[in-house]
Order: sequence, then structure tokens, then C-alpha cells
Amino acid sequence: MAGLVWVDSGAGRPRALPADGMFCRRLGERVGRAWLGPLAATDHGGPLIAWMSGVIRRRRGAGGPPVYADDPWWVHQEHQPVTMAGQLRVPGKEKRAPGSGTMWRAVVPPEQRARIGSLIDSAEEQMLQLRGVQSGPTAEVARQLLRGLAHSAGLIEAAWKRTAVAAANGGVPWEEVAQWAGMPAEVLRSMLTAGGTKTAAENEGTGADY
Repeated sequence: MAGLVWVDSGAGRPRALPADGMFCRRLGERVGRAWLGPLAATDHGGPLIAWMSGVIRRRRGAGGPPVYADDPWWVHQEHQPVTMAGQLRVPGKEKRAPGSGTMWRAVVPPEQRARIGSLIDSAEEQMLQLRGVQSGPTAEVARQLLRGLAHSAGLIEAAWKRTAVAAANGGVPWEEVAQWAGMPAEVLRSMLTAGGTKTAAENEGTGADY
């Protein structure tokens, strides 16, 4: 895996690490989550990028005397595992503040959080790309804008639906979720059910995955 990072970096000819490089693709294959590699590769403040950078610096052997950051296995404090005491404090805090007071990272699975973040980032990137298309023939500009906006709207819709289900599964009452979404609770519930998105409570006993 370190060798793949080295190749993706350009080896003797340095270049920016690609989000769809060999390392990212292989990482997704090994953990059975194809979306994980490219997502983690764009998390520039995350531990995976720090590890990749450490591998590259070591192989290039450039720079001054060795420092902690040159060790691929050196982990920033904010990325270090939470202590057992810290983990035990979370259930205690949630017990005192049930329902809407649950902690997002504690009740929403990492895969679901990552997917919501990926959808938001994709929508943002799509919208930024549309800033430079407002020149040229009217029909062509309108075509690009409408197609781009429709694509962004689809990404945003998928993100808010996943967020609504995550909130409901985390113990937030449907009435509150619907209020934040700006629609009646039954309308929201029927929309998500019709789209094949179910809450954990609705999936109990069926073995289904939302």
C-alpha cells in the first residue's frame, strides 16, 4: 500500500495526490467500500493524508532533520482514539439528554456520516463549476445551467433525505425533523418511505438496511 502511495505521488517527479489514484482504489477494494478511498483522500486534515504524506517524505528523504510528522504512524492528538473514560462519558451524557439531545457522531454510523458529507461536497463542487458557464449562446448556457442545477438539486435532496433518516434513527422525533425540513411529518415520512428510505425502527424485524 505504501508503494502505491509512492507511485501516485509521482515518485521522482512530484505531483498532487489524485483522489482516484491506485492507492485509493485499492483501499476501497480491501475494506469493501469503494467510496471510502476517494473520500478519505480529499480529507486534507485527516489521518490518512497525514500517513500518506509521511510515507512520501520518508521515501524522498528530503528536508532537514527527522521530526514527528515524518513518521507515517505518528498521529495528531485530535485523531487519536478516545480513551475509555471518554467513551463512557458519552452514554452517560446521552442518558441525561435523550431524544434530540443525543450526540450526532455517537448515533449516526461513520459510513452514513461520510455519505452525507460526500453528497454535500459534490453539490458544492457542482455549483462552483456553474459560475463560469454564463457566457456564450443562450441555448448552450441555459442547457449547462439547467443540467448542472438539476444535478446539484438531486445531490442536495439525497443529502437532506439521508440526514432526516439519520436524525430520526438517532432519536429525534419525526415532528421536529419535519419542522426543520419545512413540511408536515406524515408527508416527510411518506416521501422517505416511497423512496425506499426507512428508519431503523421501521426496519426492526425485517433485516433490511436503510
